[in-house]
Amino acid sequence: MAVRVGVLGATGAVGQRLIQLLDPHPDFEIAALTASDASAGKTYRQAAKWRVDSPIPDDVADMTVTATDPDDVPNDVDLLFSSLPSSVGEAVEPGFCEAGYVVSSNSSNGRMDEDIPLVIPEVNADHLDLLEVQRDERGWDGAMVKNPNCSTITFVPTLAALDDYGLEKVHVATLQAVSGAGYDGVTSMEIIDNAIPHIGGEEDKLETESKKLLGSFDGAELALNDVEVGASCNRIPTIDGHLENVFVETAEDLTPDEAAEAMREYPSLDLPSSPDQLIEVFEDPERPQPRLDRTLGDGMSVSAGGIRESTFGLQYNCLAHNTMRGAAGASVLNGELLLENGYL
Repeated sequence: MAVRVGVLGATGAVGQRLIQLLDPHPDFEIAALTASDASAGKTYRQAAKWRVDSPIPDDVADMTVTATDPDDVPNDVDLLFSSLPSSVGEAVEPGFCEAGYVVSSNSSNGRMDEDIPLVIPEVNADHLDLLEVQRDERGWDGAMVKNPNCSTITFVPTLAALDDYGLEKVHVATLQAVSGAGYDGVTSMEIIDNAIPHIGGEEDKLETESKKLLGSFDGAELALNDVEVGASCNRIPTIDGHLENVFVETAEDLTPDEAAEAMREYPSLDLPSSPDQLIEVFEDPERPQPRLDRTLGDGMSVSAGGIRESTFGLQYNCLAHNTMRGAAGASVLNGELLLENGYL
């Protein structure tokens, strides 16, 4: 029997991606859609300005959107996917957990809280057991897991593949697509024929979330990884796909060939949304490129290339689809991990 799920913030960009992924999902059945009070009571077709590159599912289009309130979501919904703005998520997500719902959230609020697992399933699936600590400390019948920022997700799997060599320092410069800012985030007059060398709050997310994701959990407490991370974030006029330039210093000597092999061999998982190859490695120094490579593994793979020695140790480029692997797909993958581990 399919698990009944809902989408909080269903009309936004990530909410629409979630619906695109969940409607044909083998284990999940969409049973609830929430949005702002202005959309409540309308059919989803009326409430959402559909912008995803596939038709709106007919069964979802005729569903009635409700307010984002636990009292308006059916009790038999087992899992909620949240794509709410962080300010809204901070205000309402805990209420859903108190009401007994399990929430897989893409919203940035709470990601660095000590008792909230921040998870990339292929990297730190064991951190999910932090939910036991969370429930004890907060008294929740439900639970909340977060996926990280879309640019953090892009480079952390490649770092995890190199972790055995002793990560010491990482410098990353991001070239981020406009879809990461949402439909109304960057105007055409700002970004066409331009690049914007600042994205508010983004650098801090890369620098802190990566240390939590690469940290260790002993069953009671989570210790952050002591790698030093510095980030510079830039918005460029691509639609989807975050490209990142990464410089890594390791305690042990690491050649480009060893790094490429470690990335190629880094394992994926056997979850419905998992790609066959988690990290695709290119020998062509001109790859990866957003337009050519963002949809590898149905948008759930990370790609890497240009691996070479530099005066700062190792240098390479990596890429991921920011609204699939970096947002909606990441939340769905965490939902699949919750189901596999018996939290639903």
